[in-house]
Amino acid sequence: MVMKRRVLLLFVIFVFFILVFFFQKTLFVLMHGKVNGGVGFFDFIDILSHGLPIDMSVSGYLTIIPALLLLASVWIPAKSLNLLLSVYICISLLVIATITFSDLILYGHWGFHLDPIVLFYLRNPNEAMAGGTFGELFFGSVLIIIFVAIGYFIYRFSFRKAFIRLTIPRNRLTTSLLFFVFACVLFFPIRGGITVSTMNISHAYFSDRMFLNHAAINPAFNFFYLLNKNDDFESEYPFFDKEEAARIFNRLSVRPEKTDRLSLLNTTRPNIILFILESFSFDVALDSVISPHLSRFAKEGLFFKNFYANSFRTDRGLTSILSGYPAHPTTAILKYPKKTDNLPAFPNNLSENGYHNQLLYYGGDVNFANMRSYFVGSCKIEDIVSDKDFPLKERLTKWGVPDHILIDRAFQDLTETKPVEPFLRILLTLSSHEPFNVPTKRFDDPFLNAINYTDDCIGQFVADLKTTDLWDNTLVIFIADHAMQSYPPNANNYEQVRFHIPMIWIGGAVAQPMVISDYGSQNDLAATLLSQLNIDYSDFIFSKDMLHPQERKFSFYAYVNGFCMMDSSGIYNYDNNQQKALKHVGNPRLEKEAKAFFQMMYIDLGRR
Repeated sequence: MVMKRRVLLLFVIFVFFILVFFFQKTLFVLMHGKVNGGVGFFDFIDILSHGLPIDMSVSGYLTIIPALLLLASVWIPAKSLNLLLSVYICISLLVIATITFSDLILYGHWGFHLDPIVLFYLRNPNEAMAGGTFGELFFGSVLIIIFVAIGYFIYRFSFRKAFIRLTIPRNRLTTSLLFFVFACVLFFPIRGGITVSTMNISHAYFSDRMFLNHAAINPAFNFFYLLNKNDDFESEYPFFDKEEAARIFNRLSVRPEKTDRLSLLNTTRPNIILFILESFSFDVALDSVISPHLSRFAKEGLFFKNFYANSFRTDRGLTSILSGYPAHPTTAILKYPKKTDNLPAFPNNLSENGYHNQLLYYGGDVNFANMRSYFVGSCKIEDIVSDKDFPLKERLTKWGVPDHILIDRAFQDLTETKPVEPFLRILLTLSSHEPFNVPTKRFDDPFLNAINYTDDCIGQFVADLKTTDLWDNTLVIFIADHAMQSYPPNANNYEQVRFHIPMIWIGGAVAQPMVISDYGSQNDLAATLLSQLNIDYSDFIFSKDMLHPQERKFSFYAYVNGFCMMDSSGIYNYDNNQQKALKHVGNPRLEKEAKAFFQMMYIDLGRR
């Protein structure tokens, strides 16, 4: 009987944690299900059943300490161990609650579960928290307290009493050995069975609707599973042996003769003003009501119609745009300053070819996510205007200085002191980032309203620039850092609409308006721009000239542990968690090319 009580209590604790995770899934569905296509009764049953193996694995891990305390209670009175068990339960509930409610809030913004990259962002807490509203942070904190309190209340008035009532058996050694054998059964749910494959995130995938798969994933398991992944990037995605992957990749990146290049500028040394627009998705950027100025610019200049972001976050977008380096979905190269120091970056190439006057403008904290080390170390841009260069009264938002103040400052710097030409100016906007705090109100939807505000700011900048003598020799480039992951609603996070962004070139340096229909991505800006300036771009191995008729034209993007390649002949979309293609239409060659491209991204990252 003494032995049975301990085994039964071990089982009760194990089930207790599983029920906690069922509750978490219920909250997730209630909070996000409606805006993600709805979740029916049988969908919910599928979510619970397919997520159960991972929930059991995490419950197994969480039950190890209680199992040791139960084993110790064979030799030590349970009342003496009660405090240890109570503290452990509280800490476990607090960790689960913190991950759960952080995940619930961030999923609405990101479209995927909380991952360890948040620890990298938390080096700058103010910036990391700027994307959430005060209401979200307060509400989340209150819910964490309530969650822990309810969990502890259930523990205190259920199996805590059973633990205290445990008595020391007469035959301690036999009871200890038998209980240890029973406790070792936890190994099976932790590992995920006795097959070759150990527990991983793919166990929860069961549906073509990505939201249902996400709902089935245990967020705590997802967080710690990704946290424990090693940095052996070279061997992370072995679709082919390295030599074969390199051969396929090299066929994608053959450099043709420069003489066949299509020249669309009327000068090889224009002044360059690059706007990196926060969260400007293609549909809203080309909507004449929401973005009247940018949609008009698309008709006045070079409009890249089939252009895609490489990823879903600004830190990835920056290296894609400036270094021609496609984004890795499971990590950010900005985490590794030693690696970014040897990245190519086209501002550095420009500096070596006469562009000695370079400034970067950002209204937020430029130290966030190691951005300064990248701008200075790789891009060689030392003159940076950031939030600290503005008076406190102008830092009106959580992120810092709103776009109209930042853009006015850039224009003022251009006109008050005549800059040495050719020059490079890079402006990173931020007002269209959550929580979308802007000084105007024209649309009820906060995101659309913020896009409209920033569009007004860049429209005024261009109108003012046209009145100066700088316009005739200036190229203005508009490109988004990524698309808005939560807009439009009801789209899966791997679909093209989540990555389709605008790229538009205007200015007096543009020879004539044109629509570029060939496929490309952020990583192609470097080669395309440098080629137009007759500057060598051979160091940019992942970038291609979109205006060269002999270059292989394709778009490539990566989402959370998946990737997609597309061109005029088809599309191939592959999910690493499910280890299967989500979509493959048209050209069968795309499968090998997409996998080789993705594998070479990680091989290159590992070697830097």
